[in-house]
Amino acid sequence: MVNESSTKRLTCDYFAGLVMDFDELQVSMVVQQADTIDQKTAGADLPKLTSTLRILQPFPGIYAYYDGRILGKRLHSGRPNWLDDGAYSLGIASYAIVDGREALVYDTHISLAHARAVRDHLKRLGATSIRVVLSHHHDDHVAGNEVFCDCEIIALELTAAMLAENRDAMENLDPPIKPLVMPNSLFRDRLDLAVGARRIQLHHFNIHSADGAVLWLPDERILFAGDTLEDTITFISEAQNTAQHIEELKRMRKWPIRRILPNHGDPERIAAGGYDAGLIDANRHYLERIIDPGEREGFAASTLEDAIADDLASGAISYFPPYESVHRQNIAAFKALPGPDPVPA
Repeated sequence: MVNESSTKRLTCDYFAGLVMDFDELQVSMVVQQADTIDQKTAGADLPKLTSTLRILQPFPGIYAYYDGRILGKRLHSGRPNWLDDGAYSLGIASYAIVDGREALVYDTHISLAHARAVRDHLKRLGATSIRVVLSHHHDDHVAGNEVFCDCEIIALELTAAMLAENRDAMENLDPPIKPLVMPNSLFRDRLDLAVGARRIQLHHFNIHSADGAVLWLPDERILFAGDTLEDTITFISEAQNTAQHIEELKRMRKWPIRRILPNHGDPERIAAGGYDAGLIDANRHYLERIIDPGEREGFAASTLEDAIADDLASGAISYFPPYESVHRQNIAAFKALPGPDPVPA
């Protein structure tokens, strides 16, 4: 159960007047409506949104719901949009930890159809008690919240604040996340949970976004990293905070991590049990070089594959060509910063 002493309970303000424990019929209606909306959004000439979704099992009782990272394939639209050009093109996973009738979902995926597929799979596994943890506030991690609107949705207080601040924009994206269902159970810094016999800890890390929440299994030493770690490279969404991100990666590296499961990574590697702590080093190396103006000029003049050659050679990360575009966006983000470059403490 959630440690109530360290959480703040909220009501789901988009469902005012409804009791949180919806009956099965009500949930079914929400999910069926979501699937219909997704089909209309996708368009007749595009595949069903979950046509390439794969369910991986890196460890007993741990499932990865992985989609994308398929060169040349799109799901939502031929026009530029966040779903195809960000999440799907790079590949994305949500996760679930299952023990008996209990399940904990880590992020609700990129669409209502994806979230429905996750929930349907958990139902087939026999899970009747489902909770959700949000890794941070970005669209590709919260787009399926509505499918879990009858569940406890746990997030950092900072995540809830950022979702509230960006709600109007997110509900008018292409595709829209509407309604944006908010978390209803909040914590600050750390929260201890259990799923069956598994001990679980949630920890706040300011990496990638200020509201990063990682999920840690201390007994198995498995880290669910959200977007704090990424393969091939991290997407820099808050360039002004990169110096702090580097320090936070150093803090993370001190943990006794055995395996890492990132939300954006190589599906074959995730299926085989994820990454070792070298993924932390590779992400830090990239940020340390890009934050240095001298290094950054060299980065801009070379391909990403050449720029990260050492970490590719070590096997810490793998090369996926669409990250060349991410690399160029990262360079541009630093060039756009006003004033002096941020420097590590």
